[in-house]
Amino acid sequence: MKVLIIGGGGREHALAWKIAQSPKVDKIYCTPGNPGMKGVETVPITNLNELADFAVANKIDLTMVGPEASLIAGVADIFRARGLRICAPSKEAAQLEGSKSYAKDFMRKYGLPTAEAQLFTDAASALAYVRCKGAPLVVKADGLAAGKGVTVAMTLPEAEEAINACFSGAFGEAGYSVLIEECLFGEEASIIALCDGKTIIPLASSQDHKRAYDGDTGPNTGGMGAYSPAPVVTDELWKVIDAQVLQPFLKGVQAEKLDFRGIIYAGLMITAQGPKVLEFNVRFGDPETQAILIRLESDLFDALCAVADGKLDQIQLKWSAKPAVCVVLASGGYPGHYEKGRAISGIAEAEATGAVVFHAGTKQSGDKIVTNGGRVLGVTALGDDISDAVKNAYKAVACISWDGMEYRKDIAHRALERVK
Repeated sequence: MKVLIIGGGGREHALAWKIAQSPKVDKIYCTPGNPGMKGVETVPITNLNELADFAVANKIDLTMVGPEASLIAGVADIFRARGLRICAPSKEAAQLEGSKSYAKDFMRKYGLPTAEAQLFTDAASALAYVRCKGAPLVVKADGLAAGKGVTVAMTLPEAEEAINACFSGAFGEAGYSVLIEECLFGEEASIIALCDGKTIIPLASSQDHKRAYDGDTGPNTGGMGAYSPAPVVTDELWKVIDAQVLQPFLKGVQAEKLDFRGIIYAGLMITAQGPKVLEFNVRFGDPETQAILIRLESDLFDALCAVADGKLDQIQLKWSAKPAVCVVLASGGYPGHYEKGRAISGIAEAEATGAVVFHAGTKQSGDKIVTNGGRVLGVTALGDDISDAVKNAYKAVACISWDGMEYRKDIAHRALERVK
């Protein structure tokens, strides 16, 4: 079997790594791919129609999509029109991530617990609203903003600054309308599930670390690390999440007649009143995917094919009892300005410890691997318990270096606090 993976970051590296373990898979292509993907053939095609031509010409058996931009651009519709098997929601269904107001309306309509919110299309109305409501508030650019369009404003000036940034074009078209939400408090959890429109199967729970610095301080990033499972998601809470989030989501997909054969990610805040949905993504999370897939003992290729074919009811997933931790190594200055092209050393030594090093923002330069992004590597390790997984991950991290490397030293701190 031949597989095509769209994307080139840490999430896609983890997908390629896991799919390659299937005895049914003979060949994996990836566009654009990255230097860490051993045995994967990279494809220098970005146009989605041309990519569909490639898939037809090369008899691709399954296409898996990583990044949201391709999903929102309608890659699923393009591929299915050519008779190609693809694990991805339709362009219409991808609006659950592409438009925060669309997602909020969906949640309200089908009774999913979420924060109260108002949508604004001009700065004056938005500013008047926040001055009336007061802080804290959450200001969200309605469209895609590469993970940078959300501001948790603890003060009124922060909220005003975020609103002005959106309407002044800081996030392009994504900020031409703005969603202002109540600020929820609690502990976050990431729930990623497979969905074929008829059946929904959650993967192992995980927790991301969005803030750049230790102690959950500093600016929001695309994610500085993750661990799985998230102890906040107890067996009892899983039942609540299924009843209040996953099943209503599935019913909504069916009622709206959405072609949802792909991945749904529900970012949850576990509040004193129970779980509330912060956001939907329509693809695997990053870096949660790295921490989750290293624990998956089932054949991922089989599961993704079942999603694409509408046969998810035939799949059962098996998980390792061992927890996993992923520590993201980032370029100095991220998520602000950072330098590229810094030579990386120690990746082989890190993997010799038993960890898996997923490449997120790297490039081959001669005989060296160099930095080529803000988030550069995701160092991922299993352990007998969460303390052991943390120790193993940071032991591998200690092997790696480049000029300006930064990372959080407290990944999984909430889980560790629970076992003290």
